Amino acid sequence: MLSYEKGCWEQDYRRIAGVDEVGRGCLFGDVVAAAVILPEGLIIEGVDDSKKLTAKKRENLFEQIMEQALAVSVGHVDSVVIDEINIKQASRLAMKKAVEGLGDPPDYMLIDAEKVDLSLPQRAIIKGDANSQSIAAASIVAKVTRDRLCEGLWEELYPNYGIKIHKGYATKLHREQILALGPTPMHRRSFLGRILSDELTLF
Repeated sequence: MLSYEKGCWEQDYRRIAGVDEVGRGCLFGDVVAAAVILPEGLIIEGVDDSKKLTAKKRENLFEQIMEQALAVSVGHVDSVVIDEINIKQASRLAMKKAVEGLGDPPDYMLIDAEKVDLSLPQRAIIKGDANSQSIAAASIVAKVTRDRLCEGLWEELYPNYGIKIHKGYATKLHREQILALGPTPMHRRSFLGRILSDELTLF
């Protein structure tokens, strides 16, 4: 999980930021990205692609990452902007916001299968969250941050949609509630048309 980081350290890059996002495939809510800079040589046991971990394991690792990282930042892009610029561009914008929020810029960025629109050295890694500890750490921070919003603030704002259960993804329950109640201001209109297609004529 440190092979990409070691390659950077060997080139005298010290502050390596792992960057990843979550929520790209959701019908509801922000896309959330994180940028994490870990100390050189640090190994946090169990860090992996956030999708492979249980919620409890992610929470435990989140706390370790927050304690031991040199810098952590999170970037959000909301549903209105997602609808305006499309989800790919919104994901890249969230990543850019996360990196810009680090304070001191990183020397190098390792990014999960994307390019960040900043003039910093960077490398896009396919399945980076399963192959780089830095990217995996970012995926965990982004996932826990977004899940906490789903279970807390967003669930309180829209209590009848099951947000804390499905986290905004297109489950049967979620689709049924959209049909029954209509979309909220935080639903991505550009996604609803594609996924629910003909059913949306009911609104």
